[in-house]
Amino acid sequence: MREDAESLDIKDVTANWVNAEVLARQIGERIKSLADLSDTPLFFGRLDYLHSPGADRAEGAEGERFYIGRRHVHDHDGDPMVIDWRAPVSQPFYRASKKDPMDVGLRRRFGYTRGEITAYEDEHLSDPAETATTSKLLQQEIERPRVGPMRDIVATIQPEQDEIVRSGLGGTVCVQGGPGTGKTAVGLHRVAYLLYAHRERLARTGTLVIGPNRSFLHYIEQVLPALGELSVQQATVDDLVAAGLEVRGTDDAAAAVLKGDARMAEVLKRAVYAHVTMPAEPVMVVRGSRRWRVPAYEIEEIVRELLDRGIRYGAAREALPQRIAHAVLVQMERSGEAPDDRVQDAVARNPAVKAAVKAIWPPVDPAKLVLRLLTDADFLAVHAEGILDEDEQKTILWALPGSGKRAVRSVKSAKWSAADAVLIDEATDIVERTHSLGHVVLDEAQDLSPMQYRAVGRRCSTGSATVLGDLAQGTTPWATRSWDEALAHLGKSDGVIEELTAGFRVPTDVITYASRLLPHIAPGLTPVASVRENPGFFDVRPVETTDQVVAACEELLRNEGSTGLIAADARVPQLAEALTAAGIGHLAPGEETTAETRLTLVPASLAKGLEYDYVVLDEPQAVVDGEPDERTGLRRLYVALTRAVSGLIVTHAAPLPAQLAD
Repeated sequence: MREDAESLDIKDVTANWVNAEVLARQIGERIKSLADLSDTPLFFGRLDYLHSPGADRAEGAEGERFYIGRRHVHDHDGDPMVIDWRAPVSQPFYRASKKDPMDVGLRRRFGYTRGEITAYEDEHLSDPAETATTSKLLQQEIERPRVGPMRDIVATIQPEQDEIVRSGLGGTVCVQGGPGTGKTAVGLHRVAYLLYAHRERLARTGTLVIGPNRSFLHYIEQVLPALGELSVQQATVDDLVAAGLEVRGTDDAAAAVLKGDARMAEVLKRAVYAHVTMPAEPVMVVRGSRRWRVPAYEIEEIVRELLDRGIRYGAAREALPQRIAHAVLVQMERSGEAPDDRVQDAVARNPAVKAAVKAIWPPVDPAKLVLRLLTDADFLAVHAEGILDEDEQKTILWALPGSGKRAVRSVKSAKWSAADAVLIDEATDIVERTHSLGHVVLDEAQDLSPMQYRAVGRRCSTGSATVLGDLAQGTTPWATRSWDEALAHLGKSDGVIEELTAGFRVPTDVITYASRLLPHIAPGLTPVASVRENPGFFDVRPVETTDQVVAACEELLRNEGSTGLIAADARVPQLAEALTAAGIGHLAPGEETTAETRLTLVPASLAKGLEYDYVVLDEPQAVVDGEPDERTGLRRLYVALTRAVSGLIVTHAAPLPAQLAD
């Protein structure tokens, strides 16, 4: 298929060089999407239908056989050899069961080792004599060592996951899932499915995956290309809102919480529209020998109508000169003239009209507006009255009178924080509508503030979203309290909330131990139930020296696959020094593991969303103490405890947190 695309001759099929360039680019993308993946088989399953799908199921009607794979594959004649996993005919591979065979006589799973078929496994779903069993190949695929970036799960998608993956484009879906339930994979495969089912529409409107940090995005970046989808953009929330703005400052927890509070949206809206002033004088338009006078009260009516309509500040500002010009044209028509649209446009550009618009509805620079709110106590007090109390206003002000701090004089010299960038993004949207995409996937959503949710919601205001997260893993002071609240801030209150509780990644013993924290960090949340037959390796070890932590890493590195050493951020330099002294090469999060270097040293603050075959967790109490409060610290610890796929060693010199006690 790739060779066919490479051999296409387009010299005589395009009308001009522009069409030729567009077609050549499209062919290039097609060739790129058909790249071989040496360790990835073209098919992983087979379905033998009792009857041909869609055919009349008359007695004796012949069935049909389909091979299911990551991509549609056809032969030289164009006949299908492998059916795309997203096609309707492939759905029974994921949904069919002994209770509901979906007209499937046989489902076959293929096992692979480095791209070579090594096993297969059959289920005769319509045979009442055969009992349902757990697929060993499925278990092996789930437990296969993790080396390198995240991989797709098309061969192991479970029925409850498939239901979410194939849900329609029109609705927003929120997935609550504990560690190892596959929520990230479900979100990415949902994007791939939507691009398959609604390719034309999403090609026009665009898709975006939003992750918590760059390390996470690097980890997942190969999943969609492996499924042939190259057009999906990836970004963090900070990337979205800080376009062109240098973020150099930081906020303390109290200021960050307040700046992320949804009430700030109303403060900003008041501050923006406070620039509008009612006219005190009429507008006099001179055209030739005639003068046309629009009285102040008539202009005020126009201004109030624009304000009442609630349209964007910038859009209303652009409409105002046309409205004033229209009032002039009405007078012209009454006097017997017959002006047309060109005359109205000319009047709208008249110096008197432009001067009036500038005075009544002046332009607003969002960054300058936010800077004034954060540095001018009186300006903030006026627009935050009844919204933020005095103490809250003091909390977000950069410099209070008498503090001795130098005043910030310009947008460029200001040390903006990430939360400030979100405020500027909100103000920008009040002035001018943010472009909306067709679909947005928001991962690790539990860590977003209400204002960050609003920023993401603006990017899919006319589209839909897939929201992924775990309330128990919220590790910011402003972490989400409920998904209903989150969806409301996102502007998707009608979104459907789904819960994944079957754990495929974390071994039984490990998730059981980590779940001791749930009553303290997320009361009422359903614990993850591991479906792994292998309980995994788990050990809690008191240690006295850093050398013993290094020894634990060496022990786990004797196994196949990747190993992560997760520690409180403050302990990372010390551990890095100890690993280097021991001659153990190690990577930073986001760097790809190799056969020679399979150990990653992970600060606890960056562990979320990552996974390793084996994990050494250093000093749980230090992880807790590294956060501003105990609840956030315990949530950070819960994240760190649940990164392992096959085994976990917890090392500690200090006592363990009381919440982990038996």
